[in-house]
This record gives sequence, C-alpha cells and structure tokens, in this order.
Amino acid sequence: MTDHTPDHTPERQPAQVSAQEALAALRAVRDEVAKAVVGQDGAVTGLLIGLLARGHVLLEGVPGVAKTLMVRTLAQTLDVESKRVQFTPDLMPGDVTGSQVYDAARSDFTFRPGPVFTNMLLADEINRTPPKTQASLLEAMEERQVTVDGVSHPLPTPFLVAATQNPIEYEGTYPLPEAQLDRFLLKVELSIPDREHEVEVVQRHASGFDPRNLGAAGVQPVASPAHLAAGSVAVQSISVTPEVVGYIVDIARATRQSPSLALGMSPRAATALLATARAWAFLNGRDFVTPDDVKALAQSTVAHRLALRPEAELEGVQISSVLSSAIAAVPVPR
Repeated sequence: MTDHTPDHTPERQPAQVSAQEALAALRAVRDEVAKAVVGQDGAVTGLLIGLLARGHVLLEGVPGVAKTLMVRTLAQTLDVESKRVQFTPDLMPGDVTGSQVYDAARSDFTFRPGPVFTNMLLADEINRTPPKTQASLLEAMEERQVTVDGVSHPLPTPFLVAATQNPIEYEGTYPLPEAQLDRFLLKVELSIPDREHEVEVVQRHASGFDPRNLGAAGVQPVASPAHLAAGSVAVQSISVTPEVVGYIVDIARATRQSPSLALGMSPRAATALLATARAWAFLNGRDFVTPDDVKALAQSTVAHRLALRPEAELEGVQISSVLSSAIAAVPVPR
C-alpha cells in the first residue's frame, strides 16, 4: 500500500541561498522535528547527512520507536514531497517503480509512475518483502532513475530512500543482500528511549498529541529544497587533507586484514565515509574534515557493509567491536 503527502509543484525553481543560510535552516530542522519526535536526534541528523551527501538511509529498530513518524516529520519541515510504501510479502516491483498501462483512448501503453517518484520515499519494513521487490529499488537508489521497457525515467531532486527495517531475528523477514545494503549510505539503529524520553512521549499523547496530524503539533516547514541544494554544494567543497584521506584508506585496509571479517570495507565504503564525514563537518559549521569526523561517522557508514566470518559469528563477535578495533589500530594523523 502507498500513501503520500500533498504534492508540491514538481518544476518549481528554488531561489538561490548561501551556504550559511542553508546551514542555519538545516540546524532549525532538527529543532522542528523534535516537536513531534522525542529523543532521536542522532537519527534525524543521519537523515540530513543522507540528503546532503545524496545518499540513502536504513533505519533499524523494533516497532514503535517513531521510525515512520520521523521521516514524515522531516519531509514536512523540509517542504518536500514524501510518499510511503508499506512493504509486504505480496508487493510487486511495479508497485514501487511504476509500470506500463494500456491507454484505450490512445490505443497505446503509457508509463504510470510508482511511488518512488518523490523526494523522500519511506520504504516501510523493507525486509518484509521478497528480494525481487527489494532489488527493484537498486537502480532508483544508485542511478536516480527507473527504466521500464528500455525507457529511462529520471527521479526528482532531492531524492532519498529512507527504509525502515525490523531486526533480522524477527519472524517473517528477508535479510537484505549485500548489494542492497551497500546502496545505503548510512544505517542508523533506533533504540528504545530512556525513561525520561519515554515519559515525555507518553505525556505528549496524554496531552492530545496526534502523530497523524503534524500541523496540530506545530510542525512547520523551516527549510526548502533550495537549502538542501545549497548545503549539498557546500558539502562538496569541504576541505579534506591528504592525511585525512590516507586515514580513511588505512581504516579500510585494516578491516580487510581483520581475521574476524569475511568482507571488509570496499573502496565504495571508503568514499561513503568521506562523504558522510564532509556532511557532518558542514553541519558542525566547519569547512574542513578532521579525523574525529571520520571516527564519529564510521560505525553508521561502514558497519552494515561488513560481514563476519562464520567462526567469528558463532563466537558471538560483534561487527561494531571489530570495526572499533580496526579504527583503534590505525594511527591518527596530526
């Protein structure tokens, strides 16, 4: 099933804004999202990094930790179109990307776009649909286009897939294959909130908060596609010294040498870490990347791209611990 927010004019031309204006607006987004979502600042920042770095984000957590609400609220604060697809075992690829439909009036087939033609696609519970339908997103995520019957249809800009996923150990799920996981720039794990935040969530509902009515919660657009575009351009100009580039490459090589890993960081993973570190530096008001930026984004950018050896898995080794050890073994540039 699909649903979506009211459409915006698809061909509007946003006004030019400066990098500083974009930074101020995107920082305000986090405060605005907090009007509806409690205690998930890290996940909201991860989604903003995905938008700035032109990547996609996988949100993993048990049901009921506001994954869906977070994406809907973020889209509203950014004033972009958002659509949602509930992934189910019987969902077909054409239900996501679109398909050719016979037009009797024209005696011809025409392309009917699917819900992927939007700015933010919420792929809800993506691991509850079979691999064939999961794979239907691959071209859209990587190439930002959909090809049907040999004809390519470009997707709008900005474009982000925010996929939610229940933990793999839950029944009735299909683990995402490595090729699909690699298309996600970041994987963000959402935990159960602490007592203070959970009290605030329940208190808001006791006071009449309705997650289906964000307007009543006071959530308003505080940024625009123009701010995202300016921010993305600014991120590309963030300075990265040769020493920091070497640091990222050395971390990648250290993971490949780990005896616990069957699959270490690929060159794509190294470039993804560079992209997220740049976006993080931008959001922190800097025009250069530090080794601390790299370390801050390493787990969420890299861990889901690694694979344990079977014997390490049997011993209960955690990928996060292996990655931390690899990072700790690499000298930090001065």
